[in-house]
Amino acid sequence: MKEARFNVAKHLCAECSMALRRFIGGMDGVESIDAEQGKITVKFNEAEIDEKKLSTITRDSIEKLGYRLEE
Repeated sequence: MKEARFNVAKHLCAECSMALRRFIGGMDGVESIDAEQGKITVKFNEAEIDEKKLSTITRDSIEKLGYRLEE
């Protein structure tokens, strides 16, 4: 199991956090997603999903919800 972490410029609202959990958490290979207080941690099985693909999808999803990632 591997983890990917993302920092968001501000706290996610409850609805956006839930939307990310439903969408990202429903992807094949994703074991869990924690989206709390501006930090997102995705635990995944790298044998089932490529880390680069997961990162791209997660980043795009966060930005579509109107949030900006901190690098």
